[in-house]
Amino acid sequence: MSLPKTYNPKETEDKWYRFWLDMKFFRSVPDDREPYTIVIPPPNVTGVLHMGHMLNNTIQDVLIRRARMQGKNACWVPGTDHASIATEAKVVAMLTEKGIDKKDVSREEFMSHAYEWKDKYGGIILKQLEKLGASCDWDRTRFTMEEDLSEAVIDTFIHLYRKGWIYRGIRMVNWDPKGKTAVSDEEVIRKEVNQKLYYIKYQVSDLRPPTSDLPPPTSDHIVIATTRPETIMADSAICINPNDSRYTHLKGKKVIIPLIGREIPVIEDEYVDMEFGTGCLKVTPAHDLNDYELGVKHNLPVIDILNDDGSLNENAVILVGEDRFAARKKIVLMLEEQGCLEKVEDYKSQVGFSERTDSAIEPKLSLQWFCKMSEMSGPALDYVLNGEIKLIPEKFNNTYRHWMENVKDWCISRQLWWGQRIPAWYNEKGEWVVAKSESDAEAEFALQFPGSPKGSLRQDDDVMDTWFSSWLWPISVFDGFKDPENADIKYYYPTNDLVTAPEILFFWVARMIMAGHEFRGAAPFKNVYLTGIVRDKQGRKMSKSLGNSPDPIDLIEKYGADGVRVGMLLCSPAGNDLMFDEAYCEQGRNFANKIWNAFRLVKGFEVDDKLPNTNQQAIAWFESSFNQALTEIEDNYKQYRLSESLMGIYKLVWDDFCAWYLEMIKPAYQQPIDSETYQITIQYFERILKLLHPFMPFLTEELWHDELFGVRAERECCIVAPYPVAGMVNSGLLQDVQIIKQAVSEIRNIRNIKQISPKESLTLAIKANSTIEYKNYLNIISKLGNIGDLGMVDEKVSGAASFIAGTDEFFVPLADSLDLDAEKERLEKELDYLKGFLKSVEAKLSNERFVQNANATVVENERRKKDDALSKIKILDDSLAGLNN
Repeated sequence: MSLPKTYNPKETEDKWYRFWLDMKFFRSVPDDREPYTIVIPPPNVTGVLHMGHMLNNTIQDVLIRRARMQGKNACWVPGTDHASIATEAKVVAMLTEKGIDKKDVSREEFMSHAYEWKDKYGGIILKQLEKLGASCDWDRTRFTMEEDLSEAVIDTFIHLYRKGWIYRGIRMVNWDPKGKTAVSDEEVIRKEVNQKLYYIKYQVSDLRPPTSDLPPPTSDHIVIATTRPETIMADSAICINPNDSRYTHLKGKKVIIPLIGREIPVIEDEYVDMEFGTGCLKVTPAHDLNDYELGVKHNLPVIDILNDDGSLNENAVILVGEDRFAARKKIVLMLEEQGCLEKVEDYKSQVGFSERTDSAIEPKLSLQWFCKMSEMSGPALDYVLNGEIKLIPEKFNNTYRHWMENVKDWCISRQLWWGQRIPAWYNEKGEWVVAKSESDAEAEFALQFPGSPKGSLRQDDDVMDTWFSSWLWPISVFDGFKDPENADIKYYYPTNDLVTAPEILFFWVARMIMAGHEFRGAAPFKNVYLTGIVRDKQGRKMSKSLGNSPDPIDLIEKYGADGVRVGMLLCSPAGNDLMFDEAYCEQGRNFANKIWNAFRLVKGFEVDDKLPNTNQQAIAWFESSFNQALTEIEDNYKQYRLSESLMGIYKLVWDDFCAWYLEMIKPAYQQPIDSETYQITIQYFERILKLLHPFMPFLTEELWHDELFGVRAERECCIVAPYPVAGMVNSGLLQDVQIIKQAVSEIRNIRNIKQISPKESLTLAIKANSTIEYKNYLNIISKLGNIGDLGMVDEKVSGAASFIAGTDEFFVPLADSLDLDAEKERLEKELDYLKGFLKSVEAKLSNERFVQNANATVVENERRKKDDALSKIKILDDSLAGLNN
């Protein structure tokens, strides 16, 4: 059966993915093999595949496929996160389109609509992962809101509450006025915003200096610079720096808030930046985290002037009911009319926006549920510091440590309906207990509040932060809460590798480590591979708003899944941002076609069983070349340098196999190849397919089943083929062939410069100064260089084009076509380069610090470079002398 000229991914991808599923190659159950386990970072159930998912899941699939081929029991657990805020926003939008307002439906009705939406759209991203080739065990797919996982969340809440690690209190939180809920720090996106800095005059209410020796006041007012004039009604004080001589006369004074006439004190604190604005600070404890902490320190009143939707409430006194931003514009006009606005300046600053609703975040004091983190952060830090968990790359260890040593309590309640409901119950008096069910709550009330009327109980309306379910993920997906001693959790936990993004290192990874220690007494994973951010070639983070993020499914359609996988990983060093360019995907597709065409070439060879094998050196060289490359590839795998592993395979296939080995053994036009070389080449191709499979699963499986390899059994597939193991490396042979390759390249270069046809044979003379046995390589040199007459000489050949490969001299007689001046110029340029190179090597070797501190192998390598350069310089000097005579 002949193969088409080019590889067509559309004809192979769905076919083989369906076959793998039918054969249950992705399925994993506990057995006596070594387990290799990955749990997927569950994407939002609302989500669709984006470039970050593409990178993250390609890396996971490479790791899981390689482990499977190594004979391990590979288990990749997929699933989705219920994403409280994002999903609720989607459902509310859906209801709005139907003319239904959320406040007009019951909680039960809303949840029914939410599950309907989830069932309709929630599986999109998982289906898209199939297009990528993700070999997840789909029979194990979990969802953070399914019954067993939700029960685990409730049990965890109760467990931590009873330990005193969960409490209810009023604290400053990030408030999303559009979503009307608290949000976590990781759900706040900081953006640089063009704003205005408003300079507002506050009247000083008492101008008499406190002591007679103080200078008289310079004015009857103080000017405050603020970006938020709509919050002046919530001011509790004006703060000056005690070291600021400009405001000494205001110590102990009071000022009057414009527009509302309320009197507030002037306080002193070194927290105030004397260089910003006017060096004075309006303190608004209810609407700024730093102001809140300053207010606590100075015992200031907290005046909350905002409703949950961001409109002004009765405490504002003026503009009640107005939206905060509309109120800002009106207050600026009112201040101007009353002569209280000194000036306005343009100003840029960072403002937090809700990741889900894109609404500007309000710092807000709110009654919420919190989880104490200090109790759990210590053990979670120890796992990383003692090396039981490795962060890859290690540069994240210090940032992880800093965060864990400065951790703050976690606000775990959200003012939503979609999610696991807080298991707290209230009676008519507002007393409350924590219990799993209403009947349990009644029993708790009888114990804790025996004198209170029973009445009807109501459950807390809030749900738990989505992260409070996902931090249990490595345990809950194996039902480790439902049945702590079940076979799956005992076999698969702890998992091996977690692949995720650095931005959730603290908010998800650290919390999973805490949960693992608390509920299993063991870390949930051994290695955390932290990917970089996918950026465009201009360095901008990919986003829908910028329009710089391609649709991964469109890329797969255009370049094939294998091409896109290779393209993503060619430019993705661990922990460093990926500068994505679609050209990488094109390069991946071209690589697939290169492999395809190499296969067609080998398959098209005519075989003659009677021919002797004259390719022993080429075969032996590629064997060593393959083993050396595989050793380096595996070393990169162990260090999670997947990009480097792929590049090693890329070079092995494109350069060593296609550009050199196949050219070495390829028979002359319309001539047959000997059967021994042919069979060995097929074996090499099979090993290459195994090596490629984790990165390019579809192409490799397609070629694996070609008739070239004979008839394979139904389950004899590339996906489960034994992964290659490196054998012996003949380093001397590799060094010799490197010289031979260099010589061939120089011969080809002479042809290009002299415009000699590749079909015209040349004469070559070799003056060997090394120990290379050239008689073993004459066949290769003659074939690749099209040399008709090749011989060894003891002296230089005058009147010939010459070059050096290693320390050996090569001469190509060109009769009258040799341009002596051009040849001299070429040799002089090469000599100048070598002298410069020698100078740099000698500078290193003369540096005592380098010689003493560098690895002995590195120093010895530099000395060899020096000796080699000296030898070549002498040869070039002699060659130039010969041309000058």
